[in-house]
Amino acid sequence: MRLPPLPAAHWDDRTRDALRPLLPRARRNPEGAGPAMSTLVRHPDLTEAFLGFSVYLLFRSSLPPRVRELAILRVAHRTNCAYEWTHHVGFAATQGFTEDDIAAIRNGTPADEFDRTVVTAVDELLEKSDLSDPTWAILSEHLTEQQRMDLVFTIGGYNLLAMAFNTFGVTPEHER
Repeated sequence: MRLPPLPAAHWDDRTRDALRPLLPRARRNPEGAGPAMSTLVRHPDLTEAFLGFSVYLLFRSSLPPRVRELAILRVAHRTNCAYEWTHHVGFAATQGFTEDDIAAIRNGTPADEFDRTVVTAVDELLEKSDLSDPTWAILSEHLTEQQRMDLVFTIGGYNLLAMAFNTFGVTPEHER
């Protein structure tokens, strides 16, 4: 692990305050924050700024939660981010995804045309930082302008988070 979680002895009020956008007070500590947040708080200013954006993507975005989780899982798979994958498989289950649906996201073969288009959108953005006109057109049939913007930012935001987690060596709790 390149950047391990911040040791408990180094936590202070600024560290705990950086987690305010995401975590309730009772979880703003080395045990409650988990490995990802405990690693990010090594840089409290960056953590606080990023979490504001991340909380928007996760909780306040106009994107339907099912579409959000589909996109995040595809990003996690394509970036080999075990931490994101592990956490969002659970969130996807709450949105009605089955094990077969999860496997199809990983394989890039969802049965539903719109779901396939979301997978294609992730793949195109990760490969070219742009969407093709056909992909944009299909997304436009199902999502509003703001939802399409939120989709692009969700894919980009979770790609950035995957880069950070992979680079820093953040792994799911069960792998520790």
